[in-house]
Amino acid sequence: MSEILTPGSLSGKNVLVTGSSRGVGADTVRYFAEAGANVVINFRNKEARAVKLAEQIREAGGTAISVGADLTDPASVAELMATIAAEYGSLDILVLNASGGMESGMAEDYALTLNRDAQLNVLEAARPLLSAGSRVVFVTSHQAHFIKTTPTMPEYLPVALSKRAGEDALREQIPALTEAGIEFIVVSGDMIEGTITATLLDRMNPGAIAERRAQAGKLYNVAEFAAEVALAAVEPVPADNTRLVGDTASFGG
Repeated sequence: MSEILTPGSLSGKNVLVTGSSRGVGADTVRYFAEAGANVVINFRNKEARAVKLAEQIREAGGTAISVGADLTDPASVAELMATIAAEYGSLDILVLNASGGMESGMAEDYALTLNRDAQLNVLEAARPLLSAGSRVVFVTSHQAHFIKTTPTMPEYLPVALSKRAGEDALREQIPALTEAGIEFIVVSGDMIEGTITATLLDRMNPGAIAERRAQAGKLYNVAEFAAEVALAAVEPVPADNTRLVGDTASFGG
């Protein structure tokens, strides 16, 4: 991967990226590791991928651990944080990347449970590890961020609504986080080429991604969007606590 963050700029920093065994999360972890951070690769059921990624980072001279956790299970999240505390002692960057809701066989309220309730619980569980100067990054999509004013495709609506609910709930924590010296930023991107979500949407609604690409002029790929997420963790936080990536004209942004 090409350098996005300055090598060594995150030396000594500890970073957790949820849902980071593959896709945007995995590439975000790689950028942090290349900058010298001690990274935590979190997975739910893709253990082999997470272990392999951690091994690759260590072979390149970095520091990485892989820790499984079901983010919808508070006890599992508590174990995740306990492992991080034992291994690293603290967290400097928490990236709330894990999301879902389009998987088959899940309960009707799964999207809201994962995209809102679990996000809040992960943040709350991580608070003892975060201190003044640390940062929380929430990763979302334009289709969710702008859902109150711009309709999205029906197949994605439950996810969009639940992720917006998660964003709103997290934003309510900003005053308390600010008081503790913890920064917070939302990173919102358009549909991302090569993600599981894009693949599922195109399967359910053939041509949807091509149509969105034509409207936007360009869709970011996984590595490109991951770079924006990594940069959001270190660059100055905008006044509105939001980093918009890619086309926003279609959403009135």
